[in-house]
Amino acid sequence: MVKLLSGGRVKFNILTIFPELITMFSKTGFIKRTISENIIDMNIVDIREYSDNIHKRVDDKTYGGGPGMVLQYPPIKSAIHNLKDRGHVIYLSPQGQTLTQEKLNSLASFNQITFLCGRYEGIDQRVLDELVDEEISLGDYVISGGETGCMAIIEGITRLIPGAIDDLESVKQDSFQNGILDHPHYTRPDNIDGKKVPEVLSSGDHGRIAKWRKKQALGVTWIKRPELLKNVKLSKEDDKLLKEYIAEFKENEHK
Repeated sequence: MVKLLSGGRVKFNILTIFPELITMFSKTGFIKRTISENIIDMNIVDIREYSDNIHKRVDDKTYGGGPGMVLQYPPIKSAIHNLKDRGHVIYLSPQGQTLTQEKLNSLASFNQITFLCGRYEGIDQRVLDELVDEEISLGDYVISGGETGCMAIIEGITRLIPGAIDDLESVKQDSFQNGILDHPHYTRPDNIDGKKVPEVLSSGDHGRIAKWRKKQALGVTWIKRPELLKNVKLSKEDDKLLKEYIAEFKENEHK
């Protein structure tokens, strides 16, 4: 079930060695608007500013040998301790819990979140042991840094804040909010090379439309992400709609 924040400004601290990546993100589209309307606040912190190295280095070789460099503990500690309120501290890591809509709904309960964006081979383990509350991963793959994951989480949380999205119903009907995928969407023109918009969507019968959308959402989930249905408790009506969809799908397959 979608969880909407009760209101009030939400602050995100982002600790990174590439602040320009987050700066560009903060000046674009939806996020730019929510910042200008004081719905969210973003505090971008360059970890290099807390280095005591003359060249502003914040990484060093790993103990025990091996490839790659590791972000050091001292500058990260200084950057975090310098925050007025760090709130819930998240480290973006392939070893973290996989990001889901359920996790975003949970994170929406925090009014202050600090993101630590890793780079290279990772960060000194003592940062994780002493300064990080939670590790989150985008999935079972590796990219160059945590900034991409940070931006994904910020956008996902911001969508749940009242006033961020004009139509709250669109948020409630997003894929995964009810454990299943979203139904198909159509817009004008209604006929493209003989491919017409389903008649029910132009009927004006809101009951029929809602039933069609639920049936399609269940069916799309069955086709594309069937494993999701194992974790969803279907009502008798939903179960009936899904069975109808499967029967129709198989019948059309044999035509």
